[in-house]
Parts: sequence; C-alpha cells; structure tokens
Amino acid sequence: MTRPAAPARPAVPAQPGPPARRTAPARRPRSFNTPSTGRTALHYLLLAVVLLLVIGPFLWQLSTSLKGPDEDVYTRSPSFIPEHPTFANYAKVADTIPVWTYAANSLVVAAIAIFGNVVGCTLAGYALAKLRFRGSRLVLGLFLATLVLPGEVTIVSQYVTVRSLGLADSLVGVALPGALAMLNVLLMRTAFAAVPPELDQAALVDGATVWQRLWHVGLPNVRGMLSVIVIFTFIGAWDDFLWPLIVLTDPQKYTLTVGLQYLNGTFSSNPRLIAAGTMIAFLPIVVVFGVCQRFFFKGVEEGAVKG
Repeated sequence: MTRPAAPARPAVPAQPGPPARRTAPARRPRSFNTPSTGRTALHYLLLAVVLLLVIGPFLWQLSTSLKGPDEDVYTRSPSFIPEHPTFANYAKVADTIPVWTYAANSLVVAAIAIFGNVVGCTLAGYALAKLRFRGSRLVLGLFLATLVLPGEVTIVSQYVTVRSLGLADSLVGVALPGALAMLNVLLMRTAFAAVPPELDQAALVDGATVWQRLWHVGLPNVRGMLSVIVIFTFIGAWDDFLWPLIVLTDPQKYTLTVGLQYLNGTFSSNPRLIAAGTMIAFLPIVVVFGVCQRFFFKGVEEGAVKG
C-alpha cells in the first residue's frame, strides 16, 4: 500500500532582512615612488626658499638701480618697489666711466677664452677618449693633478710667463691662462667616452679618417656639453676680477669688472650707480645663456647619443 502524500505546507512570507552594506572600493596601495601630499608641499617650500635666496639679491640690485636720488636706500624699512623708477642711473654710469669700452674689452677676452676652450678642449678630450697612444693615462693623471691646485697658487707663475711672452698689459695676456681649462678637457673626454665605440668602428670600416670621425660622429653627439663649456667659460672670463687687475695697467684696456671699481668713489659712493653698473655687467650673461640654453637642454634631453 502506498502512503498518502503529506499535506503541502503553506508558504511563509520572507522577512525583510537588513539592507545590504555597500563595500567601499579597495584602496590602491601607494607605491614607493609616489610622494605624499606633505612631502610634495615640503619640496615646493624648499624650492621657494632656494629661489628667494638666488633671485632675491638680483631683484634687490635691480630695484636699487631704478631708484631716484630722492629715495633713501639706507632707511630701516626700505621699499622693494621704487616710488619713482628712473633709468637716469644707467646714463650716469656711462658718463662716469667708459663703460662701453670696458664692455668691449671684456667681450674680446671672453671670445678668446671661448675659442680656446671649444677648440682645444674638444681636440684634447677626443684624443684622450677615442685615440690610443702611449702615455695617455699619464696625461690624464696630469690633467687631474692640476685640478688640485687652486688658481691663487699658480697666479705668480702665470704672470711671469705672460710677461716673458711680452703679453703683459694686453687683452691677450688676460685671456691666455683661461683659454684652456683642464676641467673642460675632462668634461669633453667624458662626453666623447659616452659615444658607443660601434659608431667609430663603423666609420672606420667606411674609411673615415680621425678628423672625419671627430667631425661627423663625435661632435654631433656632444653639442650639449659644448654649450655647457661655452656658458661657463664666458661667465668665468666675464666676471674675472683679480687676474685682469694684475695684468692690466692701462685704464683704457680695463675689463668691465675692473672698470666698475671707479664707481666707488674715494670719499663717497652712490649705491644706485654701483647697482646700475652691476646690472649692465649682468645683461650679457643673460644674453649668452638665452642663446645657448636651447642647445644645452636639447643635449640633456636627447642624451649622449642621438637615435
């Protein structure tokens, strides 16, 4: 006999449960290279402090050069912005000293120094990096040894050498010691050494001479370093004060940095004229950097070797 089917149980309505909680999206782990917000703010704060320390004196000199004679620059709370800006101080500088003659002399000295460093350091750096000859390590060691001695130690021997060559009291004598800097030679050697040797070997297989390899393979890859040498050589030759003061005796041959000392009188000095003369000496540096900086940053971005 079959058992009778059990009666069906009535359906129980489902009880409403608690609302489902939304799970928050998982936070992505912070990588080690991602700086935090506080660290980024600290970086910007340090950059602002460094920028203020670097540009602050320049802006102060510019403000002083534009102030008129009725403004007191020695007051306890000096104003940064001139009340009555004027360019009369720049005209007074030209009336006080032959500033354009001194600037032309400085340009001649800087041009000789730049030409000597670009040509001499390029040839010496390429020879030390790419050519194999007996005594190359000894020559490199001598170059490194010259960097240990400060310039003041050899200044007497430099003057004796320049005087024995008959170049005392001349612009060539001023530019001659800085026409070949050992540090620039080492920089060019490093730049040429970064060029892969496969490029030189390929050019050598094609029958290229040493001069052709230097011109067509080496120089296109070190233009950024050449721009660095040009900029710093110009700044060093333009701003040099001690060496031209020792070599030159004729006031008509003074460089700009030496000639600006006449703005400081014996019994009184006008800080407005001194600031204006400083700005005149600073403008050529800005021009040279503005012309060369495109090649400098382009060389840094491209790297040592072009693709």
